[in-house]
Amino acid sequence: MDNGASSYRRFLDGDDEGIEDIVRDFKDGLILYLNGIVKNIYTAEELAEDTFFRLMIKRPRFSGRSSFKSWLYAIGRNIALDRIRRDVKTSSIPIEDMESYLSDEYDLERSYIKEERKIRVHRAMGKLPDDYRQVLWLTYFEDFSNKETSVIMKKNDRQIRNLLYRAKQSLKCELEKEGFTYEEF
Repeated sequence: MDNGASSYRRFLDGDDEGIEDIVRDFKDGLILYLNGIVKNIYTAEELAEDTFFRLMIKRPRFSGRSSFKSWLYAIGRNIALDRIRRDVKTSSIPIEDMESYLSDEYDLERSYIKEERKIRVHRAMGKLPDDYRQVLWLTYFEDFSNKETSVIMKKNDRQIRNLLYRAKQSLKCELEKEGFTYEEF
């Protein structure tokens, strides 16, 4: 997998396989990241599609000041925040459908996060505030640097360092509540 920038350049030059490579390489991670924002796996899948659709139709300029992945995730985050602002009314899900929604979400998470320890950490992260969850996800699961994370979250480097410190402390407390010892983490 390349960093995505060369695939995007290929797509802009007329090679449709470039966008296919981008979707294949970044789809799962982007969906899980967006799911952390909107807390609905189906909406996250739609938002990921919207993100890739924006790349194909609007063809925004990638300046290269950050990694392609952080640029793509920032586009996805902006689309998600726009959707949240638009959807001031919450939709209700019939209780009968809730089990299948949770089952599908769990299956996707399980396929992406294979080890039991990572699953426990991921669940504990779900209990954290949105900013904490996002900074941990981007830094540790997506391997973004603090600088790249600051671009995505629209914060400065110092805010990201402080947020990351507080997020790790909160995650540690959540894991200890569940009997997960810090030495394992």
